[in-house]
Amino acid sequence: MLSDTTTNTQVLSSGSEGCGKCVDGFILDGWVARECSCMQQNRMNSRMQNAMIPEEFDNAEFHTYRTVSKTQEGMLRKMTEYLEKFDELRSQRTNSFGFISVFGEQKLREIKNPAERVRMKTLHNNFGLGKTHLQIAAAKELIKRGIPVVCISDVSYMDQLSKARAYNDEGAAVNRMLDSAIHAPVLVWDDIGKAKPSEFRLDMYYQIIDERYKAKRPIIFSSNEDDQTLTERIGDAASSRLLGMSKGNCYAVEGSDYRLKGAAANG
Repeated sequence: MLSDTTTNTQVLSSGSEGCGKCVDGFILDGWVARECSCMQQNRMNSRMQNAMIPEEFDNAEFHTYRTVSKTQEGMLRKMTEYLEKFDELRSQRTNSFGFISVFGEQKLREIKNPAERVRMKTLHNNFGLGKTHLQIAAAKELIKRGIPVVCISDVSYMDQLSKARAYNDEGAAVNRMLDSAIHAPVLVWDDIGKAKPSEFRLDMYYQIIDERYKAKRPIIFSSNEDDQTLTERIGDAASSRLLGMSKGNCYAVEGSDYRLKGAAANG
């Protein structure tokens, strides 16, 4: 037997795979087998994998978020404040968080004059502020606290749902995808409302958001739509519930796109 750093603690064996201090994640502490720290790390690693965080955001942490404007300083502050009170909010109906646009993309699409559309897009830019970076950083923080998270990107998720609908499996594939989004303790939903609306997709938005609303399961989301145009993209009922869930923690943001300025992008 090999002595651990504590005099009354002994390792059961050093031959197991992993950290080398334990057997199957346990160390003999006197007459009690206590869990090794590697087990906690393994569980966190598993939660990280299950969260489906895109590889391009492996480096997305709060300490790597670049605040080069007052808007970004405010975004970082509001997200960290939300996480500080997350345990208190979690069981409440208004337990969610969102970044939306001041002037939605849908309104920009409806401007016929190209020059005016460019002017308004520049004036009310919502891209390159680091919304996704902050969402993923928040997801990682919650995972570290032991809270499972699932991350989805609106366009790819809705495309996958549409493809799954075509399977000849009586809806089994669609239901599996919905189950993950509905029952995840926390859902991070990036760019909601970006996918082209259809009757099927509007139904999917409503099902996911309504089930999470009823079960008081938080959604951390971002959108390039505003509180009016989001309704056009995901439907009246879904938008009403989502904005209601994030009441007090939903922020309309705009500013310069720092990708275009050549600054290090937050994502």
